[in-house]
Amino acid sequence: MDGILAIHKEVGMTSHDVVFKLRKILKTKKVGHTGTLDPEVSGVLPICVGKATRVSDYVMESGKTYIAEVTIGQSTTTEDQTGEIVKEKAVTENVWCTDDIRSTLNKLVGEIEQIPPMYSAVKVNGKKLYEYARQNIEVERPVRKVFINSIELTSDISYDNQTCKFEIEVECGKGTYIRTLATQIGELLGYPAHMSHLVRLKSGGFSLNQSITLDNLREIIEQDRLQEVLLPLEYGLNGLQKIIVEDSGLVKRIQNGQKIMKTDLNTNIDGEFVLWYKEHAIAIMEPYEKNNDLYKPKKVFL
Repeated sequence: MDGILAIHKEVGMTSHDVVFKLRKILKTKKVGHTGTLDPEVSGVLPICVGKATRVSDYVMESGKTYIAEVTIGQSTTTEDQTGEIVKEKAVTENVWCTDDIRSTLNKLVGEIEQIPPMYSAVKVNGKKLYEYARQNIEVERPVRKVFINSIELTSDISYDNQTCKFEIEVECGKGTYIRTLATQIGELLGYPAHMSHLVRLKSGGFSLNQSITLDNLREIIEQDRLQEVLLPLEYGLNGLQKIIVEDSGLVKRIQNGQKIMKTDLNTNIDGEFVLWYKEHAIAIMEPYEKNNDLYKPKKVFL
């Protein structure tokens, strides 16, 4: 039982809850998720099973897409709807038009800096930030660079009870905090803000449309149809460049952990790539640091 499942994580469950339940449903211990989703967030959560757990890091490296609701006029302790309100500033009705919001969103496209929320799993001095937060201890948080591919306004702007709300769709790289992004939008507008709702639409090349709930999965297993939804581990490597080889002797050498000449592949790739043979991923290859003419296998699959 090796492959990747696109699970639709429902609100109220942690990513670890999903893994725990899947181990029971699939009757295997070798199950791992590819990046956490907070309990109040729903959306696609790729799960690696069996040998596919070896590519979980590569699934996590792939970009993600979210749909989020931003509330302007109130900030919270957690930067989302679950926290206590700490700042308020009344928003005048119709103060912004759609062009104003779109112009503000465009300022956050590209590489930006973020300070992780205090209620997050980022570690400082070996301890998770939320552990400090629960003890009311404020610590200096590391500034991180993240990449925002695009932010689109996807709803009308609504005004209610001296706040302003709108939805955005965000395509971003690894490590991005959407709730922090919501507060950054507020800062650019000159108001406190927080993320009031979030759904993950895509992760690791998997979409919410192709995801299944745990209840769906139980039915599928009862009907002996697991192979219809358990995707090959190769799906987790879509973010890497693909090189196809036809020399079985070369494949054998790589399977034995041997290094190969770059001229063997007639290519010169600076980073990691996937070597394929007969429609299967054979290995993840990388340049050999001690000899620029060689590649070495980093992970071998067959």
